[in-house]
Amino acid sequence: MKEIFKPGDIKTYTHTVTTKDVAAFHGEVVHQVCSTFALARDIEWTTRQFVLEMRDADEEGIGTFLSIEHKAPAFVDETLFIEAAIENINGHELICSYIARVEDRIIAIGKTGQKILKREKLKQLLSKD
Repeated sequence: MKEIFKPGDIKTYTHTVTTKDVAAFHGEVVHQVCSTFALARDIEWTTRQFVLEMRDADEEGIGTFLSIEHKAPAFVDETLFIEAAIENINGHELICSYIARVEDRIIAIGKTGQKILKREKLKQLLSKD
């Protein structure tokens, strides 16, 4: 694992909310706003950008936790801006905090956890045997 980041380093990601992102279960739309599920996907992608640069060729990242505190809705056609910052790197564990916004409106805040492990170790952990 490459030690190229430090606490406070930032990655960003933008995503325009589409109808594919709205809150829906089993084909039934609940709300015409960005779902927590879609928001989680984009938050994890934002923080994964650190992992993609940190991992060695024989390593991969795996999520350990995700917290989302929804503050406001993001509507279809609005652009989400997600900013993630490293809070802590402890061995092979990366903890990030993030804030998701649409312009000045805070959509969500929270944290993510990821570990960078050898691919062989992950294969063993994720095996049914």
